[in-house]
Amino acid sequence: MQYKKLKLFTDGGARGNPGPAGIGAVVLDEDDKVIAEVSEYIGEGTNNQAEYKALIAGLKKVKEFNVLELEVFLDSELVVKQLNREYKVKDANLAPLFLQVYNLSLSF
Repeated sequence: MQYKKLKLFTDGGARGNPGPAGIGAVVLDEDDKVIAEVSEYIGEGTNNQAEYKALIAGLKKVKEFNVLELEVFLDSELVVKQLNREYKVKDANLAPLFLQVYNLSLSF
């Protein structure tokens, strides 16, 4: 099925920062109906790593659909500002995650 526009909501977090971390993502269609979900434990990491990994997992899930436009929602100010080029990516552990998100985003 082809979709004109989808919405992606993502979140990630770590207990202890760093500590055990998990991610989640939900994909909604034009009628706000859930069409896909991601929920998984990702091992040890920081909150910021979990936020990026949640976004990566969500973008990969959306690539399974034939979509023309994607609207993304996340609550990590750091990730949003880095992706919008308002903040530099200074953490060496986040740089490869930033690149993965950037490369995946070229698909939409």
